[in-house]
Amino acid sequence: MKAKHFFYCWLSMAALLLLLSGCGPATVTPESSATKIAPTQKPYTIGGRTYYPIPSADGYRETGIASWYGRKFHGRKTSNGETYNMHDMTAAHKILPMGTVLLVRNLENGRETVVRVNDRGPFIRGRIIDLSYKAATEIGIDQRGLAKAEIIAMGESVGSDGKGGKELRFQDFFHGNYYIQVGSFLNQNNAENLARHFLATGTKVVIQPYITSGQTYYRVQVFAGTSLKEARKLEEKLLRSGYPDSFIFAR
Repeated sequence: MKAKHFFYCWLSMAALLLLLSGCGPATVTPESSATKIAPTQKPYTIGGRTYYPIPSADGYRETGIASWYGRKFHGRKTSNGETYNMHDMTAAHKILPMGTVLLVRNLENGRETVVRVNDRGPFIRGRIIDLSYKAATEIGIDQRGLAKAEIIAMGESVGSDGKGGKELRFQDFFHGNYYIQVGSFLNQNNAENLARHFLATGTKVVIQPYITSGQTYYRVQVFAGTSLKEARKLEEKLLRSGYPDSFIFAR
């Protein structure tokens, strides 16, 4: 039965590739686990939405809503295996590498603090970071719970520098192959129709079959450019144009 299921999945993907090959530069890319990456850097799904951690925090800067989490999670395991301590200077971010050191600035009162990413979240659109309780008090959002903030990556801690400090490592973050996922469908025809819509505009489209729990999802992803700046512009455009679940990721 497993072999039969695999054959039909393979046949479905082959047919999809044939269908789109005559319509433009679309490709079908199966999900692969061949590349060895850290568990905290693997794609993960929360609330039906998949997040793709980025390989480096070099040059990362983001503005949005900061929130905090405290006693309810105190003593629980964080995404990187540490024990959450609401009195430590830590934070949760959806895609930044674990160990990233961030400057967090409250844009409403000008107060700043520095935190280290050791967890994933927050999973609410518009919120860019979940601070520990102590970090929240440092910038004055512990009472209100939310504030507009800016976060700036200062580095990734990769061990000791031999002088009592942390060694920081950066890679190029501004350039790569960026895609935006605009839809994920159980119905293959729906994925194909959406792909054709973007192909008609001259956009490179990838349909990526993803098998989980015995079901195949067809993820429609459009090429967004080779720089983070231009990719973010397209992401914002798609969010405003009827694709509210669009999100950017780097291959």
